[in-house]
Amino acid sequence: MSLQIYNTLTRRVEPFLPLEPGHVRMYVCGMTIYDLCHMGHARMMMAFDVVYRWLRTLGYRVTYVRNITDIEDKIINRALERGITIRALTDEMIAAMRQDLAAIGTAPPTHEPRATDYVPQMLSMIGTLEAKGLAYRAPGGDVNFAVRKFPGYGKLSGKSIDDLRAGERVAVGEGKDDPLDFVLWKAAKPNEPSDAQYPSVYGPGRPGWHIECSAMSCALLGEQFDIHGGGMDLQFPHHENEIAQSEGALGKPFVRYWLHNGFLNVDNEKMSKSLGNFFTIRDVLKRYDGETLRFFMLRTHYRSPFNFSDANLDDARAALARLYTTMQSVPPAESAQLDWSAKAPAAFRAAMNDDFNTPGALAVLFELANEANRTRDGQASAQIKQLAATLGFLQQAPQAWLQGGAALDGDTIQARIAARAQAKHDKNFAEADRIRDELLTHGIVLKDSAQGTTWVKA
Repeated sequence: MSLQIYNTLTRRVEPFLPLEPGHVRMYVCGMTIYDLCHMGHARMMMAFDVVYRWLRTLGYRVTYVRNITDIEDKIINRALERGITIRALTDEMIAAMRQDLAAIGTAPPTHEPRATDYVPQMLSMIGTLEAKGLAYRAPGGDVNFAVRKFPGYGKLSGKSIDDLRAGERVAVGEGKDDPLDFVLWKAAKPNEPSDAQYPSVYGPGRPGWHIECSAMSCALLGEQFDIHGGGMDLQFPHHENEIAQSEGALGKPFVRYWLHNGFLNVDNEKMSKSLGNFFTIRDVLKRYDGETLRFFMLRTHYRSPFNFSDANLDDARAALARLYTTMQSVPPAESAQLDWSAKAPAAFRAAMNDDFNTPGALAVLFELANEANRTRDGQASAQIKQLAATLGFLQQAPQAWLQGGAALDGDTIQARIAARAQAKHDKNFAEADRIRDELLTHGIVLKDSAQGTTWVKA
């Protein structure tokens, strides 16, 4: 089966056919870089890292652009709070972002443009929109996009102008002709720091958020490209506005396939600082290694809601340990070559070609693990490692991973064994299995006998 992708624009699964044979051009909305990356960012970055890796596995040359928004109100306010320049803040946060994403194994994109480096291209696009009557200058100096003058506004999100009008608010003092219009260029505000302002024919100011992505994607990928990705929350208004201004300025279809990853929840509730369930990637990496976090996210399809919890992370770590333990006990055959026509690789490929179905692909790996443990076949173990490599995990030495992370002392191990024994006595076998699997992630293998339970290091 060839690659099939769910296209948010058409609301159906479609065969993937790039504009240029053999070459895929992909743009993903990245970070607004005023703070550390949180788990919602990790979810989005991981989703499109999988897309990027699988396209390359299929033999495509991929030009992957993931932007950085480095000028925005939150950035300005945070820099003022800390008493540093905007550039100092964004440089610091970009370095932290790259470190965090490397820890969970995401591959760097082909291009990582900063919005502030593309202001001339943004101004050029705004000028084109103004010349076509799709943008107008407001009395206060802003430049706005006239939504009602763009036919088909709402085609990505499925929102009609009438639906939007039903919920609109009057834009008091914003200088908009219509409440639905959005800003392309923001005039400089009084007492705004000088490094938040850029010169233009409209006077000093800075670009609106939406125009940034249109200009950067056009500059680096061309006026039309294959894939545009981002979180589900960006579908409206950000991506809807990108379509309007890009197609309005260029006069041609903007993007072939729109992909959106599902929302992240924490213990089945939306992540929020106010609820006290907000986690940065660094918070999680204090307790779990980066590969466990990566594997955890791979277990959920990118379009499905993703539920983050310690229990789910523990379960993911135990499952990953089972794969590493298989590779340790049945070492991969070093000379093995991956044959995509063989049963397991073909099933793995079919799952991934079904809209990047990572849960289905992982199920193939566990079937291979069962086979390897049953037959002691190094070919099956080699296939596990080779297939997992396409998703960016299971590439460490098994012994190193199994004994990595926080070491457990003997007293802690015995306490966990006692807790497991109590769980078995209470007939809480799920908890007993969970404790066994938890110890396994630390390289501790339990051995039950009539005399009791002992342990050894894997």
